[in-house]
Amino acid sequence: MALETRLAARVGGPVCGVDEAGRGPWAGPVSAGAVILSADHLPPGIDDSKALTAARREVLAVEIKRCAVAWGVGFASVEEIETLNILQATGLAMRRAIEALAVQPRAALVDGNYRFSLPCDVETAVGGDGLSLSIAAASILAKTARDQVMIEMDAIYPGYGFAGHKGYNAPVHSAALKAMGPCAIHRRNWSPIRALLEA
Repeated sequence: MALETRLAARVGGPVCGVDEAGRGPWAGPVSAGAVILSADHLPPGIDDSKALTAARREVLAVEIKRCAVAWGVGFASVEEIETLNILQATGLAMRRAIEALAVQPRAALVDGNYRFSLPCDVETAVGGDGLSLSIAAASILAKTARDQVMIEMDAIYPGYGFAGHKGYNAPVHSAALKAMGPCAIHRRNWSPIRALLEA
């Protein structure tokens, strides 16, 4: 919590960690999580979501929501990704996650080096999901929320395997695209999808 503590002292108020999930997939929304943690009430085992199993992420997501001072999740849709571009859509998802917090932060500690326009001061941290528990917690909420959406999309758009690969590049996904073409949640401006449409 050292990064959060120093930043909170500097800005004079609460600091949330912010991270995204789903910038790279061929299909589905991009999501973001925002979490304000209390140094006195930390769920054990928080880590970068990519270092955890799906089952462990689910358990930790429940604990984070129970222990956090405030938490929020935001999404940007496929249509917004295509209209804005993925970077700006990611910023939109982050803004929505922060706006969903029950306690509004004075600053956001954001994973990476891009300074998004958010409703509070922004501090970036390269590799932040390995340096900040708040960012790691946000990454877990973003990932579990997006995974749930893609599982639901698998039932609506069967045959693509969304419940397994969550919209990312995978052999079963490529094969389904070749056999069936893209569906409504595919990012049609992504080069593999665009190539299929042009063919």
